Amino acid sequence: MADLLSVEGLTRSFYGVHALRSAAFTVAPGSITGLIGPNGAGKTTAFNCISGVIPPEAGRVTFDGEDITGWRPDQISLRGLVRTFQIARGFPKLSVFETLLLHGAHQPGERLGTALFRPGRWKARERELAERARGIARRLKLDHVLANMSSDLSGGQKKLLEIGRALMGEPKLILLDEPVAGVNPSLGREIAERIRELAAEGLTFLIVEHDMALVGELCDTVVVMAEGTTLVEGTFEEVTSDARVQDAYLGKRT
Repeated sequence: MADLLSVEGLTRSFYGVHALRSAAFTVAPGSITGLIGPNGAGKTTAFNCISGVIPPEAGRVTFDGEDITGWRPDQISLRGLVRTFQIARGFPKLSVFETLLLHGAHQPGERLGTALFRPGRWKARERELAERARGIARRLKLDHVLANMSSDLSGGQKKLLEIGRALMGEPKLILLDEPVAGVNPSLGREIAERIRELAAEGLTFLIVEHDMALVGELCDTVVVMAEGTTLVEGTFEEVTSDARVQDAYLGKRT
């Protein structure tokens, strides 16, 4: 089966400092792939290049068989590749329900002609999106806070809302940036369980995470980065037993 995401030779520098140096890895469809490495390894820059936030200087990103290198973020998300952020970003004056609706895909009412002359079409889509938002909220156990302002949620609930926001875009692949960072262990386990359930239904995840226990429990494949390049790719047991990985995290042994 062809890879859903392929990153080849990804390179990016900032003011002469290389954040990425020919990084390369793949993500299989329906998998949960972990992207790990010490601070400064280039994980966030890789996410930014893949999702279109910043363009790479060299290399190629292929998603679902199409070269998306240098595409705008909105083009990439419409294609089915959506990302979340470590620090949940949103609109504090919108409710949870409104936040989910805002990120629904394919809203014909945003086009002036349709809004004015084909109200039945956009109203029907709004009803579909409202039902989808309620269903996602139930799945993520946010249905009891649908009317709450998104800014009033707990840290863990905001993480779940980030996942819900991504799901509203009808994605094929979600890039999750530290989904349990700063979350209490109980809610962290719940977030992990929701991710596992979604992957079992065919959704694909690429996850940046520093909680190694979670990575070991959740991820099918783990990609290790250091100093902007890919060190090794394999199962959690394979990568954690690799001397190169141990050196990257603990320092070279003398």
